[in-house]
Amino acid sequence: MAKIKIKQIGSPIRRPYKQKEILIGLGLGKMNRVVELEDTPEVRGAIRALPHMVVVVD
Repeated sequence: MAKIKIKQIGSPIRRPYKQKEILIGLGLGKMNRVVELEDTPEVRGAIRALPHMVVVVD
């Protein structure tokens, strides 16, 4: 499958618990961290849940 790079651009401070858990599930948690994951519907859904905190990097 294809890979997708995700970068965290927002802080999890003062965010709901569920949003923090989604970040941890993606392998993020600190600002400007970049992870490379498989491009699956689950990952796409997590990105859609946090459009203010993560961005897809080329």
